[in-house]
Amino acid sequence: MEALPHRYPMLLVDRVEEIRVDQSIRAVKAVSMNEGFFQGHFPGRPIMPGVLIVEALAQAAGVLAVESLGLAGSGKLVYFMAIEGAKFRSPVEPGCLLQLDVEFVQKRATVCKFIGRASVGGKLAAEASFTAMIADPPAA
Repeated sequence: MEALPHRYPMLLVDRVEEIRVDQSIRAVKAVSMNEGFFQGHFPGRPIMPGVLIVEALAQAAGVLAVESLGLAGSGKLVYFMAIEGAKFRSPVEPGCLLQLDVEFVQKRATVCKFIGRASVGGKLAAEASFTAMIADPPAA
């Protein structure tokens, strides 16, 4: 929570398991039946929306960027710029531990590119390449 501005219900990273500064991050989202989106996303067959899986990957990338670029405590924000090649391989259901693996593809001071893979029990659930920009917080 120190590295991300997100809070419930949009905080989608529960734990960082490993971070290799300037390289990669492994994080986890514990997918609970109590998530608000399950009430309306296929009642009777609840599945985590693909866009939220990609958002979880992006949040993990945000932690990696903040730690790698020394932005902790700066107030800087990490915003999506592009999502490419998103593919959804298997459904993510309540009770799963969603593993989020993200690597830098390119790292610059204001724009970073990443590749991310989300998996459950070693089985690929989703993957995407995405670009983010580092920005100042909005003026108060």
